[in-house]
Amino acid sequence: MSTTTATETTAPRTTPSRPAAHRDHAPIPFTRLVSVEARKMFNTRSGFWMMTSIVLLALAATATTILFTDPEDLDYGRFAGAIGTPMAIILPMVAVLAVTSEWSQRSALTTFTLVPSRNRVIAAKAVVTVLVGVISMVIATAVGALGNVVGTAIAGVDPVWSFSLREFGQIVLANEIGMFIGFTLGVLIRNSPGAIVGYFVFSLVLPGISGALAASQQWYADNVGWVDLNWTTYKLFDSELSSTEWSQLAFTTTLWVLVPLALGLVLLRRSEVK
Repeated sequence: MSTTTATETTAPRTTPSRPAAHRDHAPIPFTRLVSVEARKMFNTRSGFWMMTSIVLLALAATATTILFTDPEDLDYGRFAGAIGTPMAIILPMVAVLAVTSEWSQRSALTTFTLVPSRNRVIAAKAVVTVLVGVISMVIATAVGALGNVVGTAIAGVDPVWSFSLREFGQIVLANEIGMFIGFTLGVLIRNSPGAIVGYFVFSLVLPGISGALAASQQWYADNVGWVDLNWTTYKLFDSELSSTEWSQLAFTTTLWVLVPLALGLVLLRRSEVK
């Protein structure tokens, strides 16, 4: 009797194919976003001429002050005030274009494809807006100092530097608030002409309405500091603020800038980019 040994053959085991490992790419550094947004602000024609106009207007205001101011009235504060007026108009336009250029030039789709987080892009634009405001004021201050030296030398009087660090800081703050009004309108409207018109309505039309209401209604005149951002911001150019006036500035800035900016960011995140 023979015995047979059954040999069991086992099928070769096949290793299941594994999907390719997913590599998480590190997000673009925020500093690079700031650098890109700064270049975009200067690379366009509108951005370039806006920044160039700041220097040109500062020089023009300085020359006008030298020509039409009595020699005994020449001091650094007068030059600073003359330069601050055109700066207060131009800088908010720069802030508007920093935001609306994505939509007016139809580059928003490319930008938000490369950087899906819209909040990071807007934050980079906000940082660039602050830096442009500070740098512009430093340039304007240097031009004003040069004008004070040249103007008093031409007039044959001693230069007077009646301008403190506190006054400079308040002027910078006032211009930054103006820029963020434009920035907020850019986020809300996302259209360059519309946002610019909105800014001029806010800065030129509303103060007239507020002043007329304050002249006719005593209750409004007593509380205008808690309502009118233009009124509280203008005080930064004139005098040292009291604690109450600082509180009014903080409240009106929150009411007219921070709350609308937060609403605009919500709408921007939900809007369709084309």
